[in-house]
Amino acid sequence: MSLSLNECRSQFASLGSGFAYFDSPGGTQTPDRVRTAIADALQSASGNTGAPYATSTRIGDLVSAARLTAAGFLGGTPNEIIFGGSMTSLNFMLSRVVGRTLEAGDEILVTRLDHDANVAPWLELACERNLVVRTVDINDDTTLNYDDLRRQLTSRTRIVAFPLASNAIGTTVNGSEVSRIAHDAGALSWADAVQFAPHAPIDVRSLGVDVLLCSAYKFCGPHLGIAYVRASLLDSWTPINARPAAAYEHGRRFERGTLPFESLAGLIAAVEYLRSLGGLEAIAAWEEQLGRRLLLALPEAARVVGMPTTSGRVPTFLVTFPGISAHRMSEQLGGRGFGVWSGEAFYALGLHDRLRWGEALRIGLIHYNTEDEVDRLATCLEELVRQ
Repeated sequence: MSLSLNECRSQFASLGSGFAYFDSPGGTQTPDRVRTAIADALQSASGNTGAPYATSTRIGDLVSAARLTAAGFLGGTPNEIIFGGSMTSLNFMLSRVVGRTLEAGDEILVTRLDHDANVAPWLELACERNLVVRTVDINDDTTLNYDDLRRQLTSRTRIVAFPLASNAIGTTVNGSEVSRIAHDAGALSWADAVQFAPHAPIDVRSLGVDVLLCSAYKFCGPHLGIAYVRASLLDSWTPINARPAAAYEHGRRFERGTLPFESLAGLIAAVEYLRSLGGLEAIAAWEEQLGRRLLLALPEAARVVGMPTTSGRVPTFLVTFPGISAHRMSEQLGGRGFGVWSGEAFYALGLHDRLRWGEALRIGLIHYNTEDEVDRLATCLEELVRQ
């Protein structure tokens, strides 16, 4: 099934202004049905679970539906899902939980492709429990160096943390290969799927990951963190939570406080929206077409950091213009109707230290972008370069 762009864009009130959003790595626009679902939940399912009346029952049904939706989206089961405020907050919490099972001298591997949300929690934990954190390098083409991963594994390695896609340069990682390598060494496979989830289907079983985290606001949903944790791991871990949580089952034991029920309603609506377009397979095909068009249309002065093609990446492109301020270009673009971020590390601190690209524009394509928007952006960039 191919994506119908007109049908897609007609569902977004925010896309009617003519402003072109190329900022999806920082957060996507939301379709109208997500806003409606959130408002309806606040009206008809507001309060809390566990009470013997209709509103509370509706909230319970909503939570169950959200777990089922998230499990379907990721390929797990509802009891393996944990909701939280963000991927970052969930990862800090889960790192503390697994930290109870680690001993001084145990090792954690992260990668240069990682967003700091999958690095900083391990660095903090290492300080608290006298652990060792090491960084797996990348190849010159920015792909993960799997040989370096194998070299750095030891009998003390307990966790291999990695991204499925770089939030800064879009390079993807073979999650099933990393999981296989980690498991062969007796370590857990811990994946950050925040930048990958909007662009391609995820199946945690096929990937073989033990833990996977993502954020709904990156795939047209509300600000909500989602974690998958393999059921047998959940059963072996002790939550860090208010004491009554011990009576809960599975993933619910690890959710702190009252859930954002309205955001769960928004998550359900967002996933339904993606399915209505033909699913992430159709989305990926369209985004690859847009990516090829962008790469061909970029000004001659542009330098793409990382993969120079649409293969081996998601459609997140980091672009530099030697001698030209990316920050100034971003401001100029915003005034001309284009949302493009400028920055340096983009929270990918290890990657920035390795590649030293300086200041850059991050152009993030998403399925609701059009070929006309891409062409107009390229023309505007050419004009700014000449100026």
